[in-house]
Amino acid sequence: MFSTGQLIFAALFALGFITIIIVSYKKDKKLHLKNYKGVKWVALTFVIFLILLFVIKYLLK
Repeated sequence: MFSTGQLIFAALFALGFITIIIVSYKKDKKLHLKNYKGVKWVALTFVIFLILLFVIKYLLK
């Protein structure tokens, strides 16, 4: 379906893209830790809320 050149390009593109994302994240890590301190608790609350909704749906079915 794909030629060898297309597969090589896709692999190199994916590798380069992932590398750039990792480098950018490491560069901004201190800033993210400073600005997004309470995000863990908001995410945890959201996940618990979703689980609670699924449990209620299962129990009422």
